[in-house]
Amino acid sequence: MQPITTEIVSRTIIKRPADSYKGTYGRVMLIGGNQNFGGAIIMAATAATYSGAGLVTVATDPTNFTSLHAQLPEAMVMDYHQTDALLQLLAGMDVIVIGPGLGTDTVADQLLSTVLTATHAPQRLVLDGSALTLLAQHSRALPATDIVVTPHQMEWQRLSGIAIKDQTPTANHDAQQRLGVTAVVKAHRTTVYTNERVWFNPGGTPAMATGGMGDTLAGMIGGFVGQFDNFTNAILSAVYLHSAIADDLAATRYVVLPHQISAQIPRYMHRFSQETPAES
Repeated sequence: MQPITTEIVSRTIIKRPADSYKGTYGRVMLIGGNQNFGGAIIMAATAATYSGAGLVTVATDPTNFTSLHAQLPEAMVMDYHQTDALLQLLAGMDVIVIGPGLGTDTVADQLLSTVLTATHAPQRLVLDGSALTLLAQHSRALPATDIVVTPHQMEWQRLSGIAIKDQTPTANHDAQQRLGVTAVVKAHRTTVYTNERVWFNPGGTPAMATGGMGDTLAGMIGGFVGQFDNFTNAILSAVYLHSAIADDLAATRYVVLPHQISAQIPRYMHRFSQETPAES
């Protein structure tokens, strides 16, 4: 295993070219947030927006519209029950994040099937939370494009068939290659599995042990893979920065909340961007 280093982050988060515009930085759709778990999709969308995604659209249950407009006016919103409208918007997206607060009912299952059928290269797909549970329950074909899954250890057990006690780097890497996805397995020391190698995140703190951390990471990954070309390095950078921000905040806090991490993302991205020249 190799550590995720600051050098990777510095190579990935570069200065923005002067002639860029919002379309340069990715159109990201986040799908989730049923009537009971609206906060999850709001936290994910907040992280994607603060990570620099150019345009963020949230497909969610209408019960979340007011909260989302109030907390994140930068994001557009739509009713995820409207399949035709959803399909039309999906076609124009660079990144789709599905799962935060989605639930596992019939509506959620149909949404996942719709997304898996409609997504195509070069679109990038982030599967998180409930989407992973549904994927483990009902085997289905994945689109032939860049996909990253972001399970915690129990979700990875369901998805990979590997019991938590047997989740060694070798076993996890074999499962990742069998699934044909990049896997971010969240734990005390989060590990990232790609076809080429295994990475571990040197950061992280028990102050992060609170609801919404995974939703925030999924949103960060969505924002990063939408604007940075190297898929693996974008994921590694999001994983690293998520924990690095929390580590710094935890120096003066017993608990670090997800929205506190999101609020700091632009400042940390700016710091790393100063270490590399702008693209011409």
